[in-house]
Amino acid sequence: MTNLYSIFATGFPEDRTRLLLRTPEGRSFNYADAERESARIARFLSEQGLRVGDRVTVQAPKSPQVVWLYLACVRAGFIYHPLNDAYQSAELDYFLNDATPAIAVCTPERATEFAGLTSDLDCRVLTLDASGAGTLTDASATAMPEFDGAATTRDTTAVLLYSSGTTGKPKGAMLTHGNLAANTATLVESWGFSRDDHLLHALPVYHAHGLFVALGCALLSGSSMSFLPKFEVAVVRRELRDATVMMGIPTFYTRLLAEPEFGADACPNLRLFISGSAPLLADTHREFERRTGHAILERYGMTETSMLSSNPLTGERRPGSVGPALPGVSIRVVDERDQPVAAGTIGAIQVRGPNVFKGYWGMPDKTAQEFTPDGYFRTGDQGLLSDDGYLSILGRNKDMIISGGLNVYPKEVEGVIDELDGVLESAVVGAPHPDFGEGVIAFVVRETDNGPDESDIIAFLSSRLAKFKLPKRVLFAHELPRNTMGKVQKNELRHKVKHTFS
Repeated sequence: MTNLYSIFATGFPEDRTRLLLRTPEGRSFNYADAERESARIARFLSEQGLRVGDRVTVQAPKSPQVVWLYLACVRAGFIYHPLNDAYQSAELDYFLNDATPAIAVCTPERATEFAGLTSDLDCRVLTLDASGAGTLTDASATAMPEFDGAATTRDTTAVLLYSSGTTGKPKGAMLTHGNLAANTATLVESWGFSRDDHLLHALPVYHAHGLFVALGCALLSGSSMSFLPKFEVAVVRRELRDATVMMGIPTFYTRLLAEPEFGADACPNLRLFISGSAPLLADTHREFERRTGHAILERYGMTETSMLSSNPLTGERRPGSVGPALPGVSIRVVDERDQPVAAGTIGAIQVRGPNVFKGYWGMPDKTAQEFTPDGYFRTGDQGLLSDDGYLSILGRNKDMIISGGLNVYPKEVEGVIDELDGVLESAVVGAPHPDFGEGVIAFVVRETDNGPDESDIIAFLSSRLAKFKLPKRVLFAHELPRNTMGKVQKNELRHKVKHTFS
């Protein structure tokens, strides 16, 4: 039997009263709290009739109680389905109807909305607010605090994470108990996690980085965390003084560097800074090392695979590279015929290993297309391998934008802009941004010059899309550049705006 919670528990300290996490407000929770409260929720949900494989959709603010809910789901064999808390109704409608959850958890303010969205589903709506209070907490409070883990296997789906493509609808990646257990164990070993570590956790927990990587490493190593609801420079700087490890996206590090007095004395106990979810600029890497004495460890992963490669804990952390493949993971760079290319040659990145997901939810044909005949997953990223095995990511699906560590798919934004009266067509691209990595820019062709202006378009989008997807600039054009086949030449648009935020 492989159950992710049971595997986590092998790393818990014998003394369960040891600190697991503390919040900025000073609330502290230990490993005994995690065991007891996750057992209560697992038992309560089981008593509602949930069985192994049923989905639990969660759009709730980050809190310790969300961690207990996640642990309860993997403990009981339910499929945990987290959603970005910025998603709006149209987005939620798709996810809920595709995942068909038995339970949906949201904020009290959105309970009525969720009830309407799930009215055609056999789904109960429960609530959790930012403090961890809500109907879920109330209903599970009287449940027995013991629960025998479900008899899951390494191939049992543990989590459903949606990863949109540049075309078509979002796809639900099925990550199994075996995928997550194998990857977490590799990261704990590769990054030297121990019970002496204190992790600064300022990442969201609806995303693989905060949920699988950060939380998983802490649980399996029996370490503790400063559990911050979001990244705020002043709070992070205060918590950094006690931390030994920090995980973040590049934006976190650029914001710290924006503080003139930030340096080595701000992180006296830190042994390791880790960055991921978006490319870390080599200049940021060098400046951070100059200011703090710490070389940021950059790694590479994706929703469908968790972590794939990492710069070493001991050895050269190469700026601009995501390091060699992690133990147990095979990475190759290939040509258009799926044949490996020579070192230093750009090609498509493909991966294989126990961390690679088992497929897309309800999409067997799409799953088959994304794997090669010999079992490698096609990442869609372009890169090259050096002679000594260090991987550099040189590009990705050319249309995708990564803003603040989150994926923005232009086709989705364009589709909403094009619904607005007075708009003929649009094209969305990304431009380098010093804080977010990339900023979203929309080019819009209007029916007349008196059509909707920039504020009209942003207001229209704000009610339909998550905030991180909104354009930071809207530019107007009389026509979009096209090739002889009529395809919009986005490379020309990207070139026009490459200095917009610099």
